[in-house]
Amino acid sequence: MFFGSTQPESADNKWRGQLDRFVKENQQELAALFWGLWLANGNSQGTIGIDLQPTPHFVYCPQDQIEKLNSKVENRLQEILGIIENHKPEVEVVMIGIGKGEIKLIQFAPEPPPPTCFEQVGKDVDDLLELLEQRMSEKFH
Repeated sequence: MFFGSTQPESADNKWRGQLDRFVKENQQELAALFWGLWLANGNSQGTIGIDLQPTPHFVYCPQDQIEKLNSKVENRLQEILGIIENHKPEVEVVMIGIGKGEIKLIQFAPEPPPPTCFEQVGKDVDDLLELLEQRMSEKFH
């Protein structure tokens, strides 16, 4: 039996597939960035987001803003809020993808875990931000 979408990617949903591929291709660096930002800020700034508009860049999504958005969309983000609240940063990466007026949860458990990725990549947060934003600008055009 075949599982998956038999519909071609619509232009409106193309960003989701591109984001999935970007995350898969850059898991180690994203995990390293996630851990570096976690060490610097914990969750005081909110959840890390990848905003694709107008050009791809990283942002923080404050918890109160996600909660406000959740109430505006009739609690359809409740599951995302639960995942954000209960994730274990030393084991898994949780980010929010933002594109075309929609959001998408990014969640993965890299191997090795985020702290080890940060050590192995050997770049500081600023260098990781620059590297990943450059790669995103090449991927999302």
